[in-house]
Amino acid sequence: MSTQTIALALALGLATGVLAGLFGLGGGILFVPTLVALGLGQLEAQATSLLAILPTVAAGAWNQHRFGNLRVRTALVVGVASIAGVEVGARIATSVPEDLLRRLFALLLFGVAAQLAWRARRAAPRYPDSP
Repeated sequence: MSTQTIALALALGLATGVLAGLFGLGGGILFVPTLVALGLGQLEAQATSLLAILPTVAAGAWNQHRFGNLRVRTALVVGVASIAGVEVGARIATSVPEDLLRRLFALLLFGVAAQLAWRARRAAPRYPDSP
């Protein structure tokens, strides 16, 4: 890995970390496109994202816990329940062609974007009296 690639990876990691902390987005939504931009294949980017998200999750959860926003029991139940799903998903990901995997990921991104846009359009202001 060249010095330029490491510098770019650090800059993109910092930027995606800020966005993940700011918007609460899952790391895969941000890290996978970033890693693909760095030259990884789709499968390698997804696998690397699964490990890269651990420090992001730990730091974000710690900070949100300090503000009283973390529901630990709910997080643990969801986390433990997702272990089987991750195993199944990883097996599927390694069995389909990479081009199909990339297209499916793109559909996921479009779906997330559509849901966010729909909710933002329909959402009532959280603080209606603020300027």
